[in-house]
Amino acid sequence: MHDAATLYLTQGSGNNVKPMMVCQHLGIECNRKYINVLAGETKQPEFLSINPLGVVPFLVLADGQRLGESNAIAWYLAENSPLIPKTAIGRAQAIRWMNFEQTSLEPNISPVRFVTFIAPELATDNHDMIPVWQDRGTKGLQILNDHLQAHNFMVEETYSVADIAVYGYTHLAREGGFDLDSFNAITDWIDRVESQPGYAPISELLNGADYTIDNLAA
Repeated sequence: MHDAATLYLTQGSGNNVKPMMVCQHLGIECNRKYINVLAGETKQPEFLSINPLGVVPFLVLADGQRLGESNAIAWYLAENSPLIPKTAIGRAQAIRWMNFEQTSLEPNISPVRFVTFIAPELATDNHDMIPVWQDRGTKGLQILNDHLQAHNFMVEETYSVADIAVYGYTHLAREGGFDLDSFNAITDWIDRVESQPGYAPISELLNGADYTIDNLAA
């Protein structure tokens, strides 16, 4: 169903790995186009003509319909699969935790990881914000750890799209200076996610083989 769909992605991103994890788990084939965010390619006219918001991941369907936001794309790709919780309350809980990821984890783990690990030359300019992001992110990780102390997975004790969404940046938290070893329930859950059939690491799922804006129209 998704063979003619195109995913616009960038390497190394916890948000961008989410739809690719869904594709990997379900055996979905999508065309992949890689955009170099660090080189400013998301702000170039070629990409802005595809997504005026200038962000990735971004999905374009065969019929031209378009969808942004990593969790929305992951949910769409997982529709009618075992990754979607079976009950109404399960689906609502999945949405709840996916919202939590985007409000308490990603906004803190992502920027501090970016300025200290991906682009450390920016650390000095963000000196005052780094401890703020780390403090807020640690509080979010504590909430997640408390939940996982009583649950094997995020929702209904079954691996789902909610686990993929929360895993996206949580498993990269160490690269932002977060001490994941202090959160045993999270590290155990990460191991369970990474033990799922067909799991592949971010370096493989976002390999960026055709990493050039010149290929956008190909």
